[in-house]
Amino acid sequence: MRRLSTTTTGPGAPVVVAALLAALAGLLLLGAGPAAGQDGEGAGPPGADACASAGDRGGRISVVTASGLLDPVLARFMERSIDAAEDADMAWLVFQVNSSGTVIDDDRLVDLIERFEASEVPIGMWVGPSGTRANEGMGQLAAVSCRVGVAPGSRLGRLGDPAVDAERFRPGFVAAMDRLQDGTVGADTALELGLADWDAPVLGEFLIELDGVETTEVEGPDGRRASTVSGESIPVFSKLPITDQMLHTVSSPPVAYLLLLLGLSLIVFELYTAGVGVAGLVGAGALVLGAYGLATLPARWWAVALLVFTVLAYTVDVQTGVPRLWTAIGTVALVIGSLFLYDGLALSWITLLVGIVGMLIFVISVMPAMVRTRFATPTIGRGWMIGEEGEAVTAVDPDGVVMIRGARWRARTNRQTPIPAGEALRVAEVDGLLLEVEPLEGAARDHRERRRRDDAADHPS
Repeated sequence: MRRLSTTTTGPGAPVVVAALLAALAGLLLLGAGPAAGQDGEGAGPPGADACASAGDRGGRISVVTASGLLDPVLARFMERSIDAAEDADMAWLVFQVNSSGTVIDDDRLVDLIERFEASEVPIGMWVGPSGTRANEGMGQLAAVSCRVGVAPGSRLGRLGDPAVDAERFRPGFVAAMDRLQDGTVGADTALELGLADWDAPVLGEFLIELDGVETTEVEGPDGRRASTVSGESIPVFSKLPITDQMLHTVSSPPVAYLLLLLGLSLIVFELYTAGVGVAGLVGAGALVLGAYGLATLPARWWAVALLVFTVLAYTVDVQTGVPRLWTAIGTVALVIGSLFLYDGLALSWITLLVGIVGMLIFVISVMPAMVRTRFATPTIGRGWMIGEEGEAVTAVDPDGVVMIRGARWRARTNRQTPIPAGEALRVAEVDGLLLEVEPLEGAARDHRERRRRDDAADHPS
């Protein structure tokens, strides 16, 4: 006890206490060092450790196809792919991309970029094969990937405003940001600017250049030797599951637009047909899918309202069977709604022609025939209609609409005899879906019958 008391209270006690405090302070500083380094200016970008340790990792390569607009479906799939690669302890995760635009908001893109940066598995991105592109959000994801390859003939760029601080991007992207915001570059220029690590015409050439990948020399039929991925580095391929693929497809601007028009048309079609509801069910399904696609896209909702109004306007003239004022109004609304449907995205002329012309054919040709079928008396053939009497719904001069047994029909006057609206008439001939009609009195038929009676009176048998 005395020895302990002497040690702690004697002349050397301050030195011992100071030494202990210094050791404790050193341990605290050592523990705080990494945290300070992470927040300091000299810190490396997130995910740098995964990129730096790529050559030391073993295991297979996960190759994931990510094509189409960067929408919520594709963003979730890319995040799930990173999770799966980490769980399987993959050596590399490579995204094979082809994306011309982004429809997720900046906050969602920031989350995806941060997931790339925080990945425990090094991420590579190959823009290929030839003719593909990585624009907007996909280009920014390339800027935070460990390795980037661009196939000859492919394009990288048009990044827009960075969703995160551009200093977090690869150095080549930072230096060329002014050029990349609105423009794109090809494979050769991407190499010169340091945007890509190497050009790779095919995926295999990109994979064999990755750090730590096992390769084997093989001899081709022409005697040339080439390297191929081998051993435990053999890639595992994956793509969107079928359900996600469907949702990703309906989120495409042309598909969502055409599904909307198809759904509206089939629902109206169902209202005027004597079917069993198949058209209505298909139309409802198309309308739901189209609405989902529009909800994920930058759609202008006033333009969507115009397209809905288009169908309502067409139904007014469908009742008469003849295109009139409401058909013209609906067509104008259809064109305007189609041209301005998306904010920042333009539909191709082929898509616009399919939508607009298809809708006009449906309304002018198909629907009037369906209306007549719905309200006409079921018969075999139309010969029974000759001699039937009815009424002119509109003036028939020379064409118009008539009512025969409660059903509306397109009609033409017999021998150009005009028939005012509301006047009684008789069916003289049937020409396909068109009726030739004549007034009950004063028609050519009456003159023929009167002449036959006169002839019979003059020449009795």
